[in-house]
Amino acid sequence: MKPLALLAALMLTATVAASAAEKDQRIYLLSSITAKPGKLDEIHALIRDRLMPPLAKLGLPTLGVFVPVENGAGKIISVSAFASPEAAEKFKDAVENNDEIKAGLAQLHELAADAPNEPQRVLMATDFSPAVTVAAGPGARVFELRTYTTTPGNLSLLHARFRDHTLALFAKHGMTNLWYWQPGPQQKDADRTLVYLLAHASVDAAKASFDAFRTDPDWIAAKAASEEKGGGSLTMPDGVKSVFLKATDYSPLK
Repeated sequence: MKPLALLAALMLTATVAASAAEKDQRIYLLSSITAKPGKLDEIHALIRDRLMPPLAKLGLPTLGVFVPVENGAGKIISVSAFASPEAAEKFKDAVENNDEIKAGLAQLHELAADAPNEPQRVLMATDFSPAVTVAAGPGARVFELRTYTTTPGNLSLLHARFRDHTLALFAKHGMTNLWYWQPGPQQKDADRTLVYLLAHASVDAAKASFDAFRTDPDWIAAKAASEEKGGGSLTMPDGVKSVFLKATDYSPLK
């Protein structure tokens, strides 16, 4: 998404309000920007120094800023959140009249690649998303952003499997559960998408954890039971996407 499209995307937040998860009322924005060649450092400085402070003052604090572990494309991925639907509503009016933010977004537009960026997602927490403390973790770690696309009608079964089994099994095998999201009701594929963020000690540790997880008898049984209810796999072929991330030096979550 082009950076200036942020203002248009914010208009979707009001539609999320009525469906916000009872446990976590925040409205999240998951954004991805690809830099023009040689402009990645300038974008980092712009986000850190000129955009994050005024956005936070207006009620949109940044929770995490990441780059892919393998970042040949020059991407930056960020997570921010409104404290409540009411905060989102106030922000919409305030940002439209804020010249500082508009100028920063215009500069970001100039530094971003012409190739289409990933669409910005307006997300809400699932009812099983754990409480997350935005702070530095125990030493250096990597993050993993995972996106699942379900087979038709099976998102609720996927949620149930995560709620009742998967989160506990992830923790058992050394993974840290962070946010679990579903798109707002007017987002593309909102009825078949789960997005979540894990933390691992390293990429190698993540691979070892998933190897152990996939052979765990409890997981095998939970997967079989859910697929019996769903009439087969709960995710589409090639419906699980994963990218490993590392936090920037200015990311609140590390």
